Amino acid sequence: MTPDLTRDAFLGGRLHLYQPRLGYRAGVDPVLLAASVPAQAGQSVLDLGCGVGAAALCLAARVPGLALTGVEMQPEYAALARRNGGDDLEVVTADINALPVELRQRQFDHVITNPPYFDRSASGSARNAGRETALGETTPLADWVKAAAKRLKPKGYAHIIHRAERLPDILGALPNGMGSIEVLPLSPRVGRLAELVIVRARKNGRGAFKLHPPLILHKGARHESDADSYVPRVKSVLRDGAALDF
Repeated sequence: MTPDLTRDAFLGGRLHLYQPRLGYRAGVDPVLLAASVPAQAGQSVLDLGCGVGAAALCLAARVPGLALTGVEMQPEYAALARRNGGDDLEVVTADINALPVELRQRQFDHVITNPPYFDRSASGSARNAGRETALGETTPLADWVKAAAKRLKPKGYAHIIHRAERLPDILGALPNGMGSIEVLPLSPRVGRLAELVIVRARKNGRGAFKLHPPLILHKGARHESDADSYVPRVKSVLRDGAALDF
């Protein structure tokens, strides 16, 4: 292993991923996103902006037998995703707004995405180029939402994790025909506002909109030590690879 890479454990050691020592490094967000996907063996999954493959491979660790494809525009991250996924993850190096023809001709049962969170018109850029590309919103959020919806099979599901304040933008960007929308807010602690949301929408879905009670991530009202403080439900997702049902 080269000095500029680390090999990190996910899901309590069930999965190990090579990541840049500097730059964007996958945290809990792609793990929670993957846990929220009710995929079944034999289905196809597309991960838009897959990075080193964290979300797709966490999902595969829970649901064997999936056909996984990832799209990543940064060649060095795409190469790591190929290394991490091996034969289990097909990786396409491309911008989501310039997908290869062969990929544009395909549809998937599930599309998952963890788009860049931060509007750089209102925040400073990261010093590392890879980290900045992963975190800074250069491609509009609406483009991510529309790209996810476009690649779905009829009755397929889009799954998006993002900052809670961008929920109106996500809902507003969903194309006509995307219904059965569900939102799971993620709050760091009891009494705190949700900081993240997981949004699920179905192509040709007709179900009523559902806003679920917030999932509290940590025990206690405040941070008191560096010890693991995740609530049991979240700990089972992060450490044991459990599903995040909602």
